[in-house]
Amino acid sequence: MLTASLLLDPAFTVAPVSRRTFGSFVEHMGRCVYTGIYEPAHPTADADGFRTDVLALTRELGVSLVRYPGGNFVSGYRWEDGIGPAADRPVRRDLAWRSLETNEVGIEEFMRWAGKAGVEVMYALNLGTRGVQEALDVHEYLNHPDRTRLAELRRSNGADQPYGVKMFCLGNELDGPWQTGHKTAREYGRLAAETARALRSAEPGLELVACGSSSSSMPTFAAWEAAVLELAYDVVDYISAHAYYEPIDGDIGSFLASAVDMDHFVRSVAATADSVGARLKSKRRLMISFDEWNVWYLRAFEASRDADATDWPVAPRVIEDCYTLTDAVVVGNLLISLLRNSDRVTAACQAQLVNVIAPIRTEPGGPAWRQTIFHPFALTSRLAQGEVLRVEVRGPQYDTQRFGAVPVLDAVATHNPGTGDVAVFVVNRHQTESLNLSVALGGFGAPLRVAEAWTLADDDPTAANTAEHPDRVVPKPTPDAEVTAGLLKVTLPPVSWTAIRLTH
Repeated sequence: MLTASLLLDPAFTVAPVSRRTFGSFVEHMGRCVYTGIYEPAHPTADADGFRTDVLALTRELGVSLVRYPGGNFVSGYRWEDGIGPAADRPVRRDLAWRSLETNEVGIEEFMRWAGKAGVEVMYALNLGTRGVQEALDVHEYLNHPDRTRLAELRRSNGADQPYGVKMFCLGNELDGPWQTGHKTAREYGRLAAETARALRSAEPGLELVACGSSSSSMPTFAAWEAAVLELAYDVVDYISAHAYYEPIDGDIGSFLASAVDMDHFVRSVAATADSVGARLKSKRRLMISFDEWNVWYLRAFEASRDADATDWPVAPRVIEDCYTLTDAVVVGNLLISLLRNSDRVTAACQAQLVNVIAPIRTEPGGPAWRQTIFHPFALTSRLAQGEVLRVEVRGPQYDTQRFGAVPVLDAVATHNPGTGDVAVFVVNRHQTESLNLSVALGGFGAPLRVAEAWTLADDDPTAANTAEHPDRVVPKPTPDAEVTAGLLKVTLPPVSWTAIRLTH
């Protein structure tokens, strides 16, 4: 059996745990909104038409922040279509996902849903087909208290108090030629900077996110970030990062090591931003908003796209991936990467929340259930508290096609100085071998004991949860996790993710 160890000490910290790390994403795409969060005819629907079963799962998931309304959708979206009486709202074409948008759900409805879910809203602005004025208009509608035309319009539509949105995305993936309103880096950088300046004139305390590359595989990756930030560095707070992972040609070993790529992505974006800041002699340090990430079987989606130019469905079934145990272990490892990089990544959004590459699935008129990837997110969100600790991993490696030799074990830990609790999150990437792990805990003062320990594993790495079998893959207690003489010991099954909370 393989063996490994972790070294951690409360004196060696990375950064505070940011609650915004546990964000999600609701886009007007497929069935994320319609029959996802919203289905007035559903047996569980409340007076506003929201599925209360999905609301309950959203709270259980521990989501802190939700990016809305897109995504690719936002680059052609007219925000004013989604306000006022629903019967008067226009039906529009959505070019991004080739469907019809009824606008039955818009700003008013989504902000009510966010209040019920207890989540902060990150609002994405359309800088694809629109610009500075439209950004100012939607900000006025959302945030201005009274007396102006749009503030009074909001009040007449039922929201007397401003919504108080603090975080705005300045567009979405505008480096991508698939994007409605695709722009060069300089075109976008100038527009983002002018929009940011105008918004700051309206409300100085806003937090603004500039579009980074839509993926690190883009030919313009890093050059795009550098060109955009040369123009917008001093008026934005974040640069965005987007990444999706899937096994390519059956290469599960590399897929299980996807966090290696995420770590490299974060370091590259941070280095690019810091380089621009140095050249501009700025004292500001930009953060990273990793506002799209997940496992996505993108190649299967691209191969199956319907080319029928006459078909414009409403809320079609789009990329409703069914996730396996292996996918959940990768998602758990990506959360480890996000926490490990908390000194730069202070906001992140798993894409998306419901049905569309999502931890929650629903059927119209039917059940809602937790996909396998729900569980590592929910447990990490609940247990990660206080400060992220630097973790020194010692153990074996294995060879991958994409990344060369990578550690079998990956891990991160958090420490809550107020309660003294320590949370350890670990993944065993080996496909066939268990791993005996030991963690030295001598630096935490009074002896620690295991308060709870959960492992996500299965004899079948392709096992998945379905409507018929919603609990096929769930975290199970880890009975052999124990502390003896200041040493935590636990056995990690192959292809597994484990979370342990220790307390005094």
